[in-house]
Amino acid sequence: MNKITIVGAGRVGEATAQLVAIKELAREIVLIDIREGAAEGAALDIQESAALFHFDTSISGSTELTAMRDSDLVIITAGVPRKPGMSRSDVLGTNLAVLNDIIDQMIELASDAMLIMVTNPVDVLTYCAWRRCGWSKNRVLGLSGVLDAARMATFIALESGYANKDISAMVLGGHGDAMVPLPRYTCIKGIPIDHLLDEQTIQAIVERTRHGGAEILALKQTSSAYDAPAAAITEMVSAIVHDRRQILPCVAILDGEYGQADIAMGVPVVIGDAGVERVLQLHLSEQEARHFSDSADQVRADIDSLNLPA
Repeated sequence: MNKITIVGAGRVGEATAQLVAIKELAREIVLIDIREGAAEGAALDIQESAALFHFDTSISGSTELTAMRDSDLVIITAGVPRKPGMSRSDVLGTNLAVLNDIIDQMIELASDAMLIMVTNPVDVLTYCAWRRCGWSKNRVLGLSGVLDAARMATFIALESGYANKDISAMVLGGHGDAMVPLPRYTCIKGIPIDHLLDEQTIQAIVERTRHGGAEILALKQTSSAYDAPAAAITEMVSAIVHDRRQILPCVAILDGEYGQADIAMGVPVVIGDAGVERVLQLHLSEQEARHFSDSADQVRADIDSLNLPA
């Protein structure tokens, strides 16, 4: 890509810029943050690592949203992070106001871009961004399942002792406590995990996955996770830049898939240079389908609480 803009130069935004630069996924990366000097300082710090990581990407920072002009991809990480004991929904009102200002500028300055939403609650805000910008649904997607699946894979590796790189996990639903990890679609080197782990261990992994973000927040106290989220975002960016047609679980706008419409939810999608090429509809058991529906109900309740214009 010629230009990727990351709005929000906090820990997630800065870590994402670093990884995207190292992988040379864009010729230019722009970091934007309202805090004076924050984006400029982060950009300079990353740029000074170029000689050591051997990349030629140009990185700059700004306090002005106009710096996103002509971006091919906009990644939004800006917003108020949750604190220990808070749910992702607790920051919805504040972060929606932040998002609306960014989207309005993006429509004017980067009308041909794609958008990756990261700010929480990501399912709801991905939907709100899509409604506000009016773009085709393939161009608007959000981070969730890539990160949640990576966490699930990590917990499986910790419990089983098997190589992390051999584990493929699948997580659907909203990015919160009602997410739907799918052990039935999770394998170690192609072997279903129920052949290698007992049911009690698998259920413990499922529960830990659901609370993976909260676990890190409770431990760190002053910061939520940022290394794994940045890696997950970079995986999505790489799939787009290299037109991999990669299957990844992401937040996508649904139009009847999984019995849901006019909502954004975490589902497996095919990602290429056009964004979301299609949603893959997995066969769900009765219990899995019920959990997915319950998760959708929570996302929809947050959406309904906003009273968005028709």
